Amino acid sequence: MKSSLAILYIATGKYIIFWKDFFESSEKYLLNAEGFEKHYFIFTDALQIEHENNPRVHKIYQEPLPWPYITLDRFTIFQKARKELEKMDFIYFFNANMLIVKPIGKEILPNRDKPIVMVQHPGFFNKKRKEYTYETNPRSRAYVPDNIGKYYFMGGLNGGLAKDYLEMVDELRKRVEEDKKNGIIAVWHDESHLNRYAVDYPDKIKILDPSYGYPEGWNLPFDPKIIIRDKNKYGGHNYLRGITTSRTSKLKEVILRLFK
Repeated sequence: MKSSLAILYIATGKYIIFWKDFFESSEKYLLNAEGFEKHYFIFTDALQIEHENNPRVHKIYQEPLPWPYITLDRFTIFQKARKELEKMDFIYFFNANMLIVKPIGKEILPNRDKPIVMVQHPGFFNKKRKEYTYETNPRSRAYVPDNIGKYYFMGGLNGGLAKDYLEMVDELRKRVEEDKKNGIIAVWHDESHLNRYAVDYPDKIKILDPSYGYPEGWNLPFDPKIIIRDKNKYGGHNYLRGITTSRTSKLKEVILRLFK
């Protein structure tokens, strides 16, 4: 019997432009030799998507939340597929603008001793602890004191054994909601909470190097297996998020009011 792998993918608004290439790269390169049955759970507001007739592609409606909530609330968004995810053996989340460019095998998989998989952030893998951009507000559930924290992980790719991954998602959802009730948004949103989780449970984490999250156009000492596509080639962050200049200014005003 084949092992099952759930791939979580959020693509609202203009981010849907990345879906076709991501799906086809995953089908070509991800865990094929291991014989996995891959199921894609795509959270989107698009009326139609490429490959939606594939029985392993599960389209789930997700309204395009304003920035930063589409990323901050992803642990809540995943709950929409909860019953299906509980039936899976493994679960992985991929950012929309990721593209798999080389074969990936069982080295990406977790194990019983280390059931959660995280990727070292490509911008911090060779930096000192004091340069990590952990959350510094002691009132936040994502807060990491100066004297702890060994690695800084990217938020764009993580996964694990299904049971353990869902336990992490549940815990981080609660932490995010607690912060929101207190008028707090962690500095790097879901990524900040993910890093606090790694600090809390270091023995659970299997660490992948930045070859699994290699920014397009960078020059790093790794052979890229998964690249992070340059959003500037597709209109940039604000365009993809549907944020105009005026909306960006209003968003800044709202965030500043929250932190007064």
